Amino acid sequence: MQKPQVPSARGLLYRLYQRRLKRGLTTEHLPRHVAMIIDGNRRWARQLGFQTAAHGHRAGAAKMREFLEWCDDLGISVVTLYLLSSDNLTQRPSDELADLIEIIADLAEELSHYRNWRVQQVGSKAGLPLPLVAALDAADARTSGHSGLHVNLAVGYGGRTEITDAMRSIVATHHAHGGTLEDLAETLTPELIGQHLYTGGQPDPDLVIRTSGEQRLSDFMLWQSAHSEFYFVEALGPDLRQIDFLRALRDFSRRQRRFGG
Repeated sequence: MQKPQVPSARGLLYRLYQRRLKRGLTTEHLPRHVAMIIDGNRRWARQLGFQTAAHGHRAGAAKMREFLEWCDDLGISVVTLYLLSSDNLTQRPSDELADLIEIIADLAEELSHYRNWRVQQVGSKAGLPLPLVAALDAADARTSGHSGLHVNLAVGYGGRTEITDAMRSIVATHHAHGGTLEDLAETLTPELIGQHLYTGGQPDPDLVIRTSGEQRLSDFMLWQSAHSEFYFVEALGPDLRQIDFLRALRDFSRRQRRFGG
């Protein structure tokens, strides 16, 4: 007869601490929009002796599904995941990039069938392989009517390119309506630029988290994060724990946001 498993003391303490952190959070002090820079997948794979980075990217993708569940269960409205930058398209080795693109396509497909989440690409499709574009477009179309957690997949994304594209869109729209340069100068405002970003119509991120201990933005949401709070986690992407996330939320809830003041 098999003996029932007894939870370890460490595991029990972990769960108790996790519940304590959750109890200390209140809805009014939670961020509406969390942006996540998932970093450290390649280092994670190397440290575990894997021959390719693909193992780390797969583990990171699985962790992001889990991370989205944490956010959804807490009532957070929008999450943006930085999965593939425009720089990655030219700087990553071709074999690693091919694996990463396949993993992202699979993740988009998976998320579009999960709960009532709205899945949307934010980024440029220029330079993306057609199968990845098809997977992102299919996820968008499949979830367009969903009202649950809004999941932005930042793929082919670059903050400077986003601002450039927004300006081009504004100029093109203005020109199509017969406007003059003088009129454009009068109407150009931060609010107008925000409407033409990839995330137009969404709230800016209240909290930006980056894993792996690195403390830089890497061309991510440069415009939207002007007044965001930042939190850096030492854990590599696949090793992120719910406790790490809850600590980030606790830290966020204790900060006095100044919005540039």
